[in-house]
Amino acid sequence: MTSSSSGGVFNPAYHDSETLEVDRRDKRSWTHHTNPYAGEDPAWWAERDDAEPGASSGGWRGGESFSMGLFSTSSGTNSWQHDANPHTPDSSSHYRSAAGLPSLMTGGMTMRWRGMAMRGMSMFPNADPTHAALAEDAIRSEVENEEQNLIKELIALSAGEQTRKIQELPQSFGEKKNIRRQVMAFKSSTNSHHFLCCTDCCRNMSLSFRRCGNGIKSARQTLKLWRGIMKEIGGRFGSSVLTYFLFLKWLLMFNIFSFLVNFGFITIPLLVHDLSANIPSNVSFRGLELLTGAGYFNYTVMYYGGYSNETLHGLVDYNMQLAYFFTIAVYMVLCGIVLIFSMASSFKKNYVLSDPASSRAWQLLCSWDFSLTNERAVRQRKNNLRVQLKESLSERAEKESITLSKELKQVGIHVGSWFLSTCLAVGCGASIFYLCQYGEEQAMDTAPWSLLQEAETLLVPFVVSLMNIVIPLFFSLFNKFERYSTHRRQIYALLIRNVLLRMSILGVLCYHWMNVVPQKYSCWEPMVGQALYRLVIIDFLFLMLGSFFGEFLSNVIGTKLQPRLGVPEFDVARNVLELVYAQTLAWIGIYFSPLLPAIQMLKFFILFYIKKVSLTRNCQPPRRSGRAAQMQTIFIFLLFFPFFVGALSIVAYTAWSLTPSEQCGPFQGLNNTFSVVSIWIHDLEAIPTSDWVVWIYQNVIRSELFYFLLTLIIIAIIYIFWQLTQGRKELINLLRQRIINVSLF
Repeated sequence: MTSSSSGGVFNPAYHDSETLEVDRRDKRSWTHHTNPYAGEDPAWWAERDDAEPGASSGGWRGGESFSMGLFSTSSGTNSWQHDANPHTPDSSSHYRSAAGLPSLMTGGMTMRWRGMAMRGMSMFPNADPTHAALAEDAIRSEVENEEQNLIKELIALSAGEQTRKIQELPQSFGEKKNIRRQVMAFKSSTNSHHFLCCTDCCRNMSLSFRRCGNGIKSARQTLKLWRGIMKEIGGRFGSSVLTYFLFLKWLLMFNIFSFLVNFGFITIPLLVHDLSANIPSNVSFRGLELLTGAGYFNYTVMYYGGYSNETLHGLVDYNMQLAYFFTIAVYMVLCGIVLIFSMASSFKKNYVLSDPASSRAWQLLCSWDFSLTNERAVRQRKNNLRVQLKESLSERAEKESITLSKELKQVGIHVGSWFLSTCLAVGCGASIFYLCQYGEEQAMDTAPWSLLQEAETLLVPFVVSLMNIVIPLFFSLFNKFERYSTHRRQIYALLIRNVLLRMSILGVLCYHWMNVVPQKYSCWEPMVGQALYRLVIIDFLFLMLGSFFGEFLSNVIGTKLQPRLGVPEFDVARNVLELVYAQTLAWIGIYFSPLLPAIQMLKFFILFYIKKVSLTRNCQPPRRSGRAAQMQTIFIFLLFFPFFVGALSIVAYTAWSLTPSEQCGPFQGLNNTFSVVSIWIHDLEAIPTSDWVVWIYQNVIRSELFYFLLTLIIIAIIYIFWQLTQGRKELINLLRQRIINVSLF
């Protein structure tokens, strides 16, 4: 997941933004490192000196500021005597001395040459123009000698060291290019006398490969998915809104990887072995399967029941049981590792190493979003910053003058809001439980189902999706009555309440799937897969309706009917939580429906364009935006815990504790899914060369001591890194205190 941060002193978005390019284009017309009077005639300078006696103190507008008395040609006059009255010119000759360096005062003069010219002038403060010309020749020769010595040093280095040293030179790009050209020319002339043609050919090939690699890297950046759209969104709405789309893209990559793994190791071998589908003659495609996932789809490779428990014989024997188990297991482990590393990297960058600045100081100095390029968005961002600063100052004044009664009132409002939110979440979970029971009473373990029976299965996902849309609106209403010290705390409170709602609903559904469904259906895994398929599809439909009713109608009302309401904002927290919920459904369903990531992949791809159009046409940037990089860390943490951990727990419980169906699926006839590993190890005992695999399984994988020691090692490593982080923080604080102490003297 990509990193634009407006939450610290260093903002990478500034260096990649089009705002910086605009600034550069505006500055290209300026004369770089030049005297504003360098192009004028020296006689005009003398006339200006006669007309404006005090101009010598303010005539220079370049990067350096020095006394013009250094160029005085009066004999017997020291420079300190001129400094005593810097506004009174001695004579016009000191202007002519300065003008005696026309080649050094041009617009193309480098900073290094200019500094040497000033040092040369300070060595001859009372010199005449002849001495100034001699000083110019000396400076010129000194610069040439330095360049020759630099080229000799670069020639002795390797190609990589040459590139690094040239990049580190404090010179312009043109000068660096000229130095590199001279080095390459000298090397080519020397190689023609001292090296063989084979060496030249190898060097040219290496250079060609390097250029080809750079070209491929540039082409890969150009072909990056949604690269232009991301820049447009970041330029118009800022980094906080861009965080949602980056997160959506990241989840899309997750599902593409999942689909490729499952389709490549589970589905393709089965399709290659047997292309004919085992579909009964009385079952046909009726169209409603696109919403319900039942009927025709129930007999395809979409679900667990469509896979065989046989060993596929061909050029290589392929055990479908082992392939199914290890593919799901390795995928879940890889997802966990990626999430942990992403969360740790983001936490280190945005929390551990971030500068702990105060809220008002950060808002004033470090909160500008340099990815903004739209003029209207820039003006709106300025107004929002001004309003935030006013609110922050007023909140501080109000906090200082708050009384005990007001504080108790706020505590009561918080307690009441949390109590109502918890009751709503628990009530939704209870209603879903009773609704699932009603649905199971109406359902029958017979096939095929009629259209009415299939349509009745949409009741539970419809109510679940409706709750996920409506109940968060009540949570937002509670937030309006509460007063939090920071906007971030308000967002965190809203996130926690939405997490409680979705976890209560998912907890009830998983309990129903793991305990009720296996007892009612003889082939229960496809039934769970169908339920998850319906949740994914109906959730997608409600997301599209939410973009229409929640954003389009709000925009119409705010612009046409009630202008004081204004254009709605894009709620980043709510939209991100919807993505997390959708991805959790895909992780739970990976065991019951191996091709469910394909549906999720199409869903996220279409959702990206729907949200992009709704954002650009109906929404405005948030008035109060938190630190986008730190919000991204919170989103990854929520995706990992509790959602991914919960999904992993459900899949692990299914594999270890539940008995697979006896009539369908790759694990039919086994006590549990994990038994396939024991059977495989038992078969390996007959092979002498596989004794090490058997030993690892019996003494490591099945050993509680191994997991206990592994847990202790992980905890020790975490503690060591945490102590290193705390030590670095203390060292930084000590260094800051030293800087403060030194500045006092």
